[in-house]
Amino acid sequence: MTENSGNEKATHPESSPTPTPGAAARPSPATAAGPRPGPPAHKPEAPKPHAIKPSPGPAHPHPHPVVVPAASDPSQWGRVDEDGTAWVKTAAGEREIGSWQAGDAAEGLAHFGRRFDDLATEVALLEARLAAGTDARKTKAAATALAETLPTASVIGDLDGLTQRLQAIIEHSDEAAAHAKEEKERSRHEQTERKETLAAEAEQIASESTQWKVAGDRLREILDEWKTIRGVDRKVDDALWRRFSKAREAFNRRRGAHFAELDRERASAKTSKEDLCVRAEELSASTDWSGTAAVFRDLLAEWKAAGRAPREADEQLWKRFKAAQDVFFAARNSAASERDHEFEANATAKEELLTHYENIDPEAGLDAARAALRDLQEKWDALGKVPRERMHDLEARLRAVEKRVRDAVDAQWRRSDPEAMARAAQFRERVAQFEEQAAKAQAAGKTRDAEKALEQAKQWREWAEAAEGAVSQR
Repeated sequence: MTENSGNEKATHPESSPTPTPGAAARPSPATAAGPRPGPPAHKPEAPKPHAIKPSPGPAHPHPHPVVVPAASDPSQWGRVDEDGTAWVKTAAGEREIGSWQAGDAAEGLAHFGRRFDDLATEVALLEARLAAGTDARKTKAAATALAETLPTASVIGDLDGLTQRLQAIIEHSDEAAAHAKEEKERSRHEQTERKETLAAEAEQIASESTQWKVAGDRLREILDEWKTIRGVDRKVDDALWRRFSKAREAFNRRRGAHFAELDRERASAKTSKEDLCVRAEELSASTDWSGTAAVFRDLLAEWKAAGRAPREADEQLWKRFKAAQDVFFAARNSAASERDHEFEANATAKEELLTHYENIDPEAGLDAARAALRDLQEKWDALGKVPRERMHDLEARLRAVEKRVRDAVDAQWRRSDPEAMARAAQFRERVAQFEEQAAKAQAAGKTRDAEKALEQAKQWREWAEAAEGAVSQR
């Protein structure tokens, strides 16, 4: 015999039980496949009607739990008589719920117990939805509808407990809805602030940043983060998106303008450097070592001021410019090496001259010393330049020879100075004149005039002796 195929008589009192909304009207998998064996005759205390476990998976602010139903013990809440009449116990007393004719009474009791477990599972799911904060308004409506079916449900189980649980769901739904609304508003506010911060950062980048690569990478990061932000009011979200999009476009335009200008500058730099290469190549064969080296320094300064050309062209142009420069300076260095060799020979010859003439002795004969010095100077000039590092020492030795001869000539001239001798003679003449005046005054009896003249004669005699002494000491 199979369940509800004409063999189970539904009596209430003589008709089939009316299908109830909710789980009572939905056949469980076990019911659809036929009645399951009844529970064992001996059962421990009734198990908990349901258990709730968090569902695995990605983190979520309100993870949906998985409800794992636990089989109830229908024998505690009802019975099936031998004639198949089924009863459920409630606080209001026993209520007939239908008739079972598809097997023995134990099987019928298990059948109506399973139907209760289906209802209990639905209640557990509603509790889980409420705990998870999932649409409390819909949860309340479902709990209300399910509660209305319990007084006529054809199930055996703790209907009073189920009713209390549904009532608790209904009572807490409004509180949960308010809390959910508050959480939603808080989340919306936080997400809006995040997008406002990102939009402001994008606007700052658009108006100020010149670190083009870093700024471009940051704008892409902002876009990726933007896509992860949910729950912003649609109107506000659209306005913020327009701000971000406008900032990104402004940055792209400014960056494009920068690189366009950079391309123009590089094209101009390329033209300038090509001209510098031509000028450098024209100078590479010059032998005006000093003047051309100065021109090359000026060309290099112009090269640096020209800026960068496109990379590949810049490298090739630099190779051209440097090659021309290297040709000139290699030739100058070669010429300098030859010159240094010649200068070294000149230095050796000048050392030999000094060795020969450094023993000039003016005391042995001033004219011979002056002639020897002139001979030394003429030969010195004829030999030419010497290495820079040896010039000071050689010139110092030459100056010493010249000074020794010059000092001897100056000493002789001072000793034979005709002007000094003439001044001394004039002083002597004045002495003689004053002595003659004193003698005449004395003869005339003019003692006072004679004394005065003698005094003046004495003064001039002292000057004459000083002048003669100065000449003799030279």
